[in-house]
Amino acid sequence: MQIYTVQPGDSLYSISAAYQLSADTIAYVNQLIPPYELAVGQSLLLTEESPAAAQYFLRTAGYAYPFISPWVLEQSLPYLQELPVFSYGFTGNGELLPPALDDSWMITVAVSAGVTPILTLTPFGPDGNFNNALIHSMVQSETAKNNLISQLLQIVPEKGFGGVNVDFEYILKEDRDAFTAFVSELTAAMNRQGGQVSVALAPKVSATQTGVLFDGKDFQALGAAANHALLMTYEWGYRYGPPMAVAPLDQVRRVVTYATGVIPPGKLSLGLANYGYDWPLPYQKGITSAVTIGNVEAVQIAVQNGVPIEYDPVARSPYFYYTKDGTEHVVWFEDVRSWSEKLALTRDSGMEGVGIWQIMRLFRAGLILINSSYGETGTGTAG
Repeated sequence: MQIYTVQPGDSLYSISAAYQLSADTIAYVNQLIPPYELAVGQSLLLTEESPAAAQYFLRTAGYAYPFISPWVLEQSLPYLQELPVFSYGFTGNGELLPPALDDSWMITVAVSAGVTPILTLTPFGPDGNFNNALIHSMVQSETAKNNLISQLLQIVPEKGFGGVNVDFEYILKEDRDAFTAFVSELTAAMNRQGGQVSVALAPKVSATQTGVLFDGKDFQALGAAANHALLMTYEWGYRYGPPMAVAPLDQVRRVVTYATGVIPPGKLSLGLANYGYDWPLPYQKGITSAVTIGNVEAVQIAVQNGVPIEYDPVARSPYFYYTKDGTEHVVWFEDVRSWSEKLALTRDSGMEGVGIWQIMRLFRAGLILINSSYGETGTGTAG
């Protein structure tokens, strides 16, 4: 297996001949579209491995909403161990709220494929955003907390979930210990009936780091309380922020260094971004809004506009510029090259796996990469 960076003058067929791989296989793995034009700087995964490739990580999870395309889910499941279903909510009284759309079909499909579905619990308010007042009402009330835990203990086995992923953000500083207690009590109760609990952690780089994403989460205590923890190592570049890599490797490494120092690495998974952003330029704070795109879609935009893809030497992430209707754009995204470096970091840090946010858009080459030799790949040129 190799990751190949497209050079000037390359074509699908010249690369196929140089590596003695069928053009159809290269096109299939990398989701190339006829007439199979390539962008200079594009990363291609060159492999003959079948969709049933061995799974090297102990945990590979892919988040999905109930409105995921059945075809995309079917294509993704062979590479996953877990399918966190996004998401279940709750009221201030601890009443569990199911997703607006029925999730039973995807649970059934996952179980049939040998993949464990996971209930993702989120504190979304009526506006669809994380609501720390809702968290406060639940964790500070023994009645509400016990009510929610009781309902989770009932619905998890009833629907065929293997456990709960607790994804709370913007927790108030005053609720820090109460939130840890909730996770600890939920984990103990879930473990007694054979379920597991994981907790999502914001990308913290030091014990002294403050801010709305960090004040309400005690990394070390939560790592001890839950069975597993996911590092949400993405969203440095975000929709309303200035253009930059979604998951710059230098920043991701800082998070991993801190996290593995306070939580056993064998309990940790690294978050992988399966998306990018397209920003119109110039960027204006408070005005500019980027468009979310898939990693495959990003490459297609570069191909359609005939522009080269660059690779930032510090962020270790791909990006490119193009012009549409007189407006310049910059696109930052992830590809197999950037994912391979994050997988190597995961492996070298002794972490147990990865969590993909999210699998709504198929990234076949990335999924195959995860399941192939821990992301250990070579690089090459077609000569």
